[in-house]
Amino acid sequence: MKTASVAVISTLLCCCVLAAQEPDWEKVTFKVQKVAGSVYMLSDSESAGGNIGVSVGEDGVLLVDDQFAPLAPKIEAALAGISAKPVRFVVNTHFHGDHANGNKVFGAKSTIVAHDNVRRRLETDDAFDLKRGTRAPKQALPLITFDSRVSFHLNGEEIRAVHFPAGHTDGDAVIYFTGSNVVHMGDDFFNGTFPFIDLESGGTAQGYVAAVKKVLAELPADVKVIPGHGPLGNRDDVAANLSMLEATLAVVEKGIAAGRSLEDLREAKVMAPWAKYSAYFLTPDYHLAQLYNSLKGIAKNPS
Repeated sequence: MKTASVAVISTLLCCCVLAAQEPDWEKVTFKVQKVAGSVYMLSDSESAGGNIGVSVGEDGVLLVDDQFAPLAPKIEAALAGISAKPVRFVVNTHFHGDHANGNKVFGAKSTIVAHDNVRRRLETDDAFDLKRGTRAPKQALPLITFDSRVSFHLNGEEIRAVHFPAGHTDGDAVIYFTGSNVVHMGDDFFNGTFPFIDLESGGTAQGYVAAVKKVLAELPADVKVIPGHGPLGNRDDVAANLSMLEATLAVVEKGIAAGRSLEDLREAKVMAPWAKYSAYFLTPDYHLAQLYNSLKGIAKNPS
């Protein structure tokens, strides 16, 4: 993944410290990639936000996530190149602004669908527009919410959204395009990098691993996997990500069992073997700290 500015980093993963200034939206362009069947992926040039999944066909357009509101015109222009149909549904994989801030625009003309906890968190978010004191307008809130799963019968296939609790956040949904053999994993899959586990929003390292293991067990060999961030992936990429997560979690578990502190483990550079997974602020030390906090039951993101 590209190196990003501090402003983009802060908005990208919606950490506690908000950017001092917004990214330069004018610089952002979108790449349209055919994935399989009726599914496309939109990814942006500046790594500003999460990958967008797109289902197109005679029934209209369904989006998985919608990035940032200021980028909505560019998203719509990219969509116009693959379908003249309107966007009928937007499914949020979770509530973070780099995946759901575009609800502010798309919710005025489409139906937003998400897990129950996504609506709850969007309703209480006091920095919806990346600035303290900004709340989500009514149209940005999911109109339809679900507990465990919901299905759309659209464009010749069942599109199934399934909730996986306590992974990246407490409102994660993985989206299965059952006919196209495509899965959008949201931020339960960072392709090629350490993940961000939002401990302050109900995420846990243990739940994250459990979610990835369950999804992986159901993936066919030839599946295409859209990650929350990073390039289009496949089953092997998900397996490699899981292997890294399980290995790093085991190292931290062993350290805690031996009575070692976070500082001890940091000084010992126990994450050094996995340094290649670094990206943005997701350094080996950050990854270590989020695993340590999760295992110790500390619901606080590393500073």
